[in-house]
Amino acid sequence: MPTKKKDTISIRIDPQLKAETEKMLASMGLTYSSAITMFSKAIVNEGKIPFEIKADPFYSPENQRILHQSINQLESGKGNQHDLLDGDK
Repeated sequence: MPTKKKDTISIRIDPQLKAETEKMLASMGLTYSSAITMFSKAIVNEGKIPFEIKADPFYSPENQRILHQSINQLESGKGNQHDLLDGDK
């Protein structure tokens, strides 16, 4: 049985993300190529991206309103400037 011709896809990706992804895929016995093929088949079979994509809440209208308010307070001298707080500490 003859093999089907395969196309090549070229993408740009952060090197660290690529390395981490390759490591995770290898632990599952997958290659990047097989993972992309699975992803593409899921899109075709399900007629959608096979996972939920959410907007970053940082860009929500409510958060942007609060940020602009804070900036205005700082610029008018009514706010207190401080270093970023790390919520994990």
